Amino acid sequence: MGEQSLDKTFELIEKSEVALVRLCQDLIRFPTVNPPGNDYQACVEYIGNRLKNRGFTVEYIRAYGAPGDCADYPRYNVVARYETGRQGPCVHFNSHIDVVETGDGWTKDPFAAELIDGKIYGRGACDMKGGLAASIIAVEALIESGIELKGAIEISGTADEESGGLGGVAYLAEKGYFSKDRVDHVIIPEPLNVDRVCLGHRGVWWAEIETHGRIAHGSMPFLGDCAVRHMGAVMTEFEDKLYPAMAARYTSMPVVPEGAKQSTLNINSIHGGQEEGNEGLPAPCVPDSCRMIIDRRFLVEEQLDDVKGEVREILATLAKTRDGFKYEIRDMLEVIPSMTDENAPVVRATAKAIEEILGKKPDLICSPGTYDQKHIDRIGNLQDCIAYGPGILELAHQPDEYVVVEDMINSAKVMASAAYKLLMGEVD
Repeated sequence: MGEQSLDKTFELIEKSEVALVRLCQDLIRFPTVNPPGNDYQACVEYIGNRLKNRGFTVEYIRAYGAPGDCADYPRYNVVARYETGRQGPCVHFNSHIDVVETGDGWTKDPFAAELIDGKIYGRGACDMKGGLAASIIAVEALIESGIELKGAIEISGTADEESGGLGGVAYLAEKGYFSKDRVDHVIIPEPLNVDRVCLGHRGVWWAEIETHGRIAHGSMPFLGDCAVRHMGAVMTEFEDKLYPAMAARYTSMPVVPEGAKQSTLNINSIHGGQEEGNEGLPAPCVPDSCRMIIDRRFLVEEQLDDVKGEVREILATLAKTRDGFKYEIRDMLEVIPSMTDENAPVVRATAKAIEEILGKKPDLICSPGTYDQKHIDRIGNLQDCIAYGPGILELAHQPDEYVVVEDMINSAKVMASAAYKLLMGEVD
């Protein structure tokens, strides 16, 4: 069999444009905002019911005991598997179903999924329900085309990627769903642009720093010790020492955009003092606690112990040199950088499909932020994994997020072609 056998598949994808739009809209209309984790069960059951009707065996897996899992917000995942009945590898398409909060600045209803000028708007349209919809249409068309495929195809919809993936892919990987005896190749339709193949991502360390002080009356701050001022000293040290040091470090990883080739640190949040009372009036107290969440993204050339060490050294030095400085630091999440070899089968198959369908040689890139490849790699020990999807990277988490319908169609063709090459052993 050659590429000519995919003509029917591509024709079916093109004819499925209305169905693809409707599927994407339906997925967006589940407001699966995380936190807290709304509507996970309803969303995965929608996916599962659709695939069950197309011959897939469907499992719903709740991540009992995962962070955030509770009666009100159960962490549900769906894994659907199609067996061809012929011996061969398994290609798995994994998409997360959770989306971030909407935030301000929208001019469209974030969950109406309006189709306007060839774009579907909504929270999660780009990241990554457009990719999920495209992968489903791709696989359905590949099966319906009548090609005698080998092996198996899996599609999963998973929880909590936006908060680290512990209730989603990490949980499934621990249960063996991404083990080498079950899955050979993984494509994650994250929004990294329709003409690029993403090999992996930088590392991340999330931590909480808390400075301590002593409460006193706000009119007599000299009788207390302001924890917020102590945190200000931490931020000054970051500005004077840490940020310049990070700005001097560059990676050989093909990370996009350009600014992400450096080490970075984001201060996610700061909370100090007592909460405001009636009508927002402040408590007349010296704050005895201040907490800061840091988001440190690091490069494959850096060691996690060194990344942590330079922050801990700043805090330890302040404890020695600043009167009354007391602190605690707590690890929240750590992820080692991950990068698939550019000669891996899934990379070659997807890159070849992009070249054939879009008429251009794709860029091989790495993501500035982490995604669920980290768990497939580190827990599942499965390295043949990439991210490829229709969304535009810069639109992720933005107001008026959208996905372009034409990009979904093209990416569906690419995913169908890549899956075909991998299943049939036709990887150059």
